[in-house]
Amino acid sequence: MLGLLLGNNSGMTRNQIQNLHCLLPPEQMYQADALAVEAGISSIDLMENAGQSIVDEMMSRYEPGPVAVLCGPGNNGGDGFVVARLLQEAGWPVRLGLLGGISALKGDAAHMAGLWQGDTEPLGKDQLSDAAYIVDALFGAGLSRPLQGLPAEMIEKANKCDAIRIAVDVPSGLSGETGQVAGIVLDADLTVTFFRKKPGHTLLPGRQHCGEIVCTDIGIPDSVFEGIGPTNWENRVSLWRDVFPWPQIDTHKYRRGHLVVASGPLAQGGAARLAARGALRAGAGLVTVACPKGAVLAHASRLDAIMVRGVSDMAAVLEDDRKNAFVLGPGNGISDRTKDNVLQVLASGRAAVLDADGLSCFADSPESLFKAVQSNVVLTPHDGEFTRLFPNITGGTRLERARAGAEASGCIVVLKGADSVIAAPDGRAAINTNAPPTLATAGSGDVLAGIIGGLLAQGMPAFEAACAGVWLHGQSALNFGPGLIAEDIPEFIPLALEDLEEEARSYV
Repeated sequence: MLGLLLGNNSGMTRNQIQNLHCLLPPEQMYQADALAVEAGISSIDLMENAGQSIVDEMMSRYEPGPVAVLCGPGNNGGDGFVVARLLQEAGWPVRLGLLGGISALKGDAAHMAGLWQGDTEPLGKDQLSDAAYIVDALFGAGLSRPLQGLPAEMIEKANKCDAIRIAVDVPSGLSGETGQVAGIVLDADLTVTFFRKKPGHTLLPGRQHCGEIVCTDIGIPDSVFEGIGPTNWENRVSLWRDVFPWPQIDTHKYRRGHLVVASGPLAQGGAARLAARGALRAGAGLVTVACPKGAVLAHASRLDAIMVRGVSDMAAVLEDDRKNAFVLGPGNGISDRTKDNVLQVLASGRAAVLDADGLSCFADSPESLFKAVQSNVVLTPHDGEFTRLFPNITGGTRLERARAGAEASGCIVVLKGADSVIAAPDGRAAINTNAPPTLATAGSGDVLAGIIGGLLAQGMPAFEAACAGVWLHGQSALNFGPGLIAEDIPEFIPLALEDLEEEARSYV
């Protein structure tokens, strides 16, 4: 029923819904600010609103107490002056330390400094000695160099204090674009950012230093997106909910797709069963494990709703056009047989997920894999497999590497990890944030491959299917909690689907 309710009933376009959780690197955020000003919104008002939103978040969480506000020489420092003024007006004791002199401030930051009625102390004048709260407004998301000198000393002292630490936009020392840290960085308890998150809020290690992240509305209109064209998103339901294959009342199992999971020899069959069960739970109408004939009985004794077929290769399976999606690689073995199966499936143009051995068997000739790709192919490497498949893509962030891999291969790339990145050849990318550390367990990736394959079988576009699969995988693990093993993940997909429905309804 939910599929019938969605459509365009929200009154929002697909782009508007997707942009609820887009990620704006610093350059695009500066562009958003400029476009807002062009639209008639005062930059002074934007800064006032930013400071007010930080104060609102603090006052909604914490009891009044002594606050140290550490201000830098730019607009981040201007936000800090607003915070200091509003907290002081609300009766909170405030000490403000400024890096540099007031005379060096320019534009909106200078204006806000002029409204501050308290003392402006040089940064480092023991502002932290009795602080219950530290507001870090030293440097913003665009910082691209390590903190040094006095700012680094102050952040080091702040991290050792018992005070609650609140970061303005991003913790000082963190790159908002890459999530990378060079040198010291504030370990924030709360980070308040504005309009949209930055990639650095979601990529590791940046996410670990942000604490709770709150993104506030400061008055920038959504119309600015027309001039920005976002290509980065946090992997949230809003990105793909309108193409998720919600079952319709008149559907049947054949309409929901038939996924084939390739299996290797007898001793390696567990990975294929995990993938197959993940696919069935994700909604595929039928799932078949295609295996060497000697492994049929072993699979059949462990599977009920999932069919088993003994084959020598994929040629016979591909004769049936109703088998519209494939998962190849989990437990298949690194062999000519695995490589031939992959190439046969790709030649057929069917949707496919290639994982584990399905990737590693092309380590000596990745170009032969990329040349065979037609469409709707998802690669799901972890870091080691990615390096073997893309030896020339080195350095950079996970976001940059995944995007480069997608462009080079012509495939959707899911670079797996605690901050999995899903990238498309056209430049779109999503960063996943709901994966708990309990997913670091044997067989977890096999289930993920199956979930994505099950969504592909139901006709979901490859990029969105990969994003949705990664999200369902993480949400299932979150719902299970501690003690997770791979066999638990498929059994908690139904609960994750309920969560998906609930969040999807919030956009209706």
